[in-house]
Amino acid sequence: MKLVSFSTSDGKIRPGALLEEAGQVVDLSAGHGDTLAAIGAGIATIDKADSYPRYKLSDVRLHAPISNPPRVFAIGLNYREHAIETKMAFPEFPVVFFKLQTSIVGPGEAIVLPKNSTEPDYEAELAFVIGKGGYRIPASAWREHVYGYTIVNDVSARDIQRSTSQWSLAKSFPSFCPMGPAIVTADDIADPHALAIRLSIDGEVLQNSNTNELLFKIPELVEYISSITPLLAGDIVSTGTPSGVGMGRAPKRWLKPGETVTVTIEGLGSLINPVVAE
Repeated sequence: MKLVSFSTSDGKIRPGALLEEAGQVVDLSAGHGDTLAAIGAGIATIDKADSYPRYKLSDVRLHAPISNPPRVFAIGLNYREHAIETKMAFPEFPVVFFKLQTSIVGPGEAIVLPKNSTEPDYEAELAFVIGKGGYRIPASAWREHVYGYTIVNDVSARDIQRSTSQWSLAKSFPSFCPMGPAIVTADDIADPHALAIRLSIDGEVLQNSNTNELLFKIPELVEYISSITPLLAGDIVSTGTPSGVGMGRAPKRWLKPGETVTVTIEGLGSLINPVVAE
């Protein structure tokens, strides 16, 4: 199932299930106030016997599939070639930082380049969403706790990131966490560690890799993070980006107003966002 947040002409954002082949969105709001509630309830299928309201996909607007996660954890330097291009050592333990909830935007929403940064960068990432929370979860039990997967673009202000050892604020400007278009439930992804991942800007492919290149894979990340803080239903963990980011290029390649960024991950679809100046 593809869990989404959507609105109709009334502007109310509600949870839904995206039926792409039928060109429809099923309204799940009668039983669940938002997608966080749907995730907490573990909904992963649509019972055809239920008479959920349905809308034409062309008549709705998709938003970030979850705009109110308890936390957005992000993992740095988690692809070998990305660590090499940034001239940083391979980490001994996962490099974990946060992206603030206020940075989340959905598909089609603009990435707004802030006035106080001249080096805005892009980062295509696979993210997983926690369904069942827990503390000190063993790696062997990771599948019991992952609800599904989505796409994140870990937009980063590199000049601000370099100015401090703490990365979170440089990656948390408004609109710096594009997400979506849906959360694909775990039962629909046989192996999240074998997915093609690609980022292009105006059709030019700049990142092209596979999640099998992750240094710390999902079981290790679940075990590591939950050994320190209990994971909560709705927590998002964005697993890191492959090589090809603007910071690692010669010459360096920063985001510019007027461009369109597309992140595509096998089985999850494409996340498309225009770029504008503040």
